[in-house]
Amino acid sequence: MSNSLIIAPQWIGDAVMTEPLLRRLHARGERLTVGALPWVAPVYRAMPQVDAVIEFPFQHGGLQLKARRVLAHELQGRFDAAYVLPNSLKSALLPFLASVPRRVGYLGEVRVGLLTHRLKNPANKPPMVAFYSALSGDADVAQDRPQLRLTPDEIRAALQPHGLAAGGYRVFAPGAEYGPAKRWPHYGALAASLPQPIVLLGSAKDAPFCEEIAAQAPDRALQLAGKTSLAEALALIAGARSVVSNDSGLMHVAAAFGVPQVALFGSSSPLHTPPLNERAQVVWLKQDAGYRPPLDCAPCFERECPLGHTRCLVDIRPEQVAALLQ
Repeated sequence: MSNSLIIAPQWIGDAVMTEPLLRRLHARGERLTVGALPWVAPVYRAMPQVDAVIEFPFQHGGLQLKARRVLAHELQGRFDAAYVLPNSLKSALLPFLASVPRRVGYLGEVRVGLLTHRLKNPANKPPMVAFYSALSGDADVAQDRPQLRLTPDEIRAALQPHGLAAGGYRVFAPGAEYGPAKRWPHYGALAASLPQPIVLLGSAKDAPFCEEIAAQAPDRALQLAGKTSLAEALALIAGARSVVSNDSGLMHVAAAFGVPQVALFGSSSPLHTPPLNERAQVVWLKQDAGYRPPLDCAPCFERECPLGHTRCLVDIRPEQVAALLQ
């Protein structure tokens, strides 16, 4: 069995979408160690094929060359191969400095000399799961689907402090790290219309928005945005009856656990980053033939609506989403 180092992406959704690649590598006899930033490391602990997770001591921005040299010295001689999943220059530095013999990744940011096996970046935006799985060298990657796993005990341990039972509540993930053009504005009205308990999840940045939502269903909404670890949030999603989310990292988490979900798309496209879950229902007005006037502006991939109306999300009605949940 060979030893391989995986350099993980820095976003939760991207981390989830790398799971099929890791499953492929493990199946052919590679022992996997994932190097990840602390805020995405719990995603890889929910992948049974991962043997170990190293939490990187790096921050956003800058090469931080000294810290990378120190860690590379510790990793010297431990790995036969490295798979560099992000396209940045700095992400390829650690395997190079650690003298890992085989270093696989896409061309990007002038890093030709840092990689020994290089794939050309696709001309068009392919689905991200297939983009990552192609680093395995396999050709049949188009149907890959991420899968995350937690034990029933791990799920129970996260639910018990909140008095929740598996399957007895719905999760809302109303945040969108990318920007407001991905954030559906009607979560409060939806929460008020549903009889089941609602658990609100997200980062500390999402807490004010989640407080507003919780105020519209004060007897049923549990506001946990900014109050859980990512590991706890994963377990709360895995135990949910269903999940409603924007196009976000937690959307991909719900998909990978196979939880029934409604995914709301606005400025982005489900053709590029869909929730790969047979139980997922996607709402994107761009694809609604009956919606008028048509959304010729979508997808714009902007953080804020360039036209100032965000029709792509405002016009998704809460009663439409409630009907899908039934």
